[in-house]
Amino acid sequence: MSFSDETTPEEEVTPEPAVDADGVWSDADSSALEAEADPMAQLKGERDEFLAALQRTQADFENYRKRVQRTQEEQLARSSADLVIKLLPALDTLDLAFAHQSEASAASEDAKALTAVRSMLLDALAKEGLERLDEVGVEFDPSVHDAVSRSEDEGGAVVIDQVLRSGYRWRGQVVRPAMVSVRG
Repeated sequence: MSFSDETTPEEEVTPEPAVDADGVWSDADSSALEAEADPMAQLKGERDEFLAALQRTQADFENYRKRVQRTQEEQLARSSADLVIKLLPALDTLDLAFAHQSEASAASEDAKALTAVRSMLLDALAKEGLERLDEVGVEFDPSVHDAVSRSEDEGGAVVIDQVLRSGYRWRGQVVRPAMVSVRG
């Protein structure tokens, strides 16, 4: 056998089996097949990584969207409660004006207009979730009533004797307790 760069068909050399790093015998042909299969497996792996990254990004975006929506709803609820709290002094003034009307003055046009405005404002706020806390004769509840005076009575239960200033509940939350006088 000569050491020439050209080989003839009779002199073709068959590959000898080789030993890999683990000591396993392998053919050069099988390593070529592995090289062809490896890019496909590598592409599938990359595809799976990109898919997982996309799914994480979509989940993060959904969580962000829900968090922003929840924050906006909370901010809207706080701002509407703040507006109601700012309107309470006007309601108190209308209540005082209504309570101080005499029978003679209640028939005037001004008194009728005042009564109509008070009624419309209370109705509009009630439709949105405002509830008055001004019942007389109910049991005293410190979470919705603020007792400023007390008269002794033979009965055992503490009940509302007189409402000095109405309290209000906005969408289930007490925004101002009722100022009351109790007996019992």
